[in-house]
Amino acid sequence: MILAVSRVAPQAQILETGTLAAAAAAASTAEGLRLILLDLKMPGAIGYSGIALLHAERPEVPILVVSSAEGSGVADEARQLGAVGFIPKDSDLDAIEQAIARALGGRTTMPPPTRPEEQVQQEIASLTPTQLKVLLEVLDGKLNKQIAHDLGMSEATVKAHMTTIMRKLGVQNRTQAALVARSLGLDLKH
Repeated sequence: MILAVSRVAPQAQILETGTLAAAAAAASTAEGLRLILLDLKMPGAIGYSGIALLHAERPEVPILVVSSAEGSGVADEARQLGAVGFIPKDSDLDAIEQAIARALGGRTTMPPPTRPEEQVQQEIASLTPTQLKVLLEVLDGKLNKQIAHDLGMSEATVKAHMTTIMRKLGVQNRTQAALVARSLGLDLKH
């Protein structure tokens, strides 16, 4: 990946991170960030949560997913949660360079959406980083009090975030919110 980025954008400064938490921290503070290359299996990521979290953190920065995950739906799911492209890990260097160049040029490397759940996926992609973190904690089965402790906020703040999440997803309770997120693969392991 470093070789491909260096050949496409020789002046690029490359930041590498080993976990999703480190990637989110780098994305939130990096100046001049132009592209995020993301592995779906990055430590700390659950299913497509890495895409959703980084997209929420920096919606203006294209995310190019690099993964060994297979299946026609994987690239589609990635795109609908905010990625502009999908590169299989076994792609040759030329294909990787072309995908990086397209992403840096503001062009998508995936076809337009055709699936009916697109609206809900766009709503998940519109969650703020904190809302997404709260939703991921709900997916882990945690109560508001536990979420508040884990995320360093008050229980009332967690409740406010849950209200917003449920409104955005068009559901009535946290169980439905978790089911919607789960149905979109937010918690699947790839």
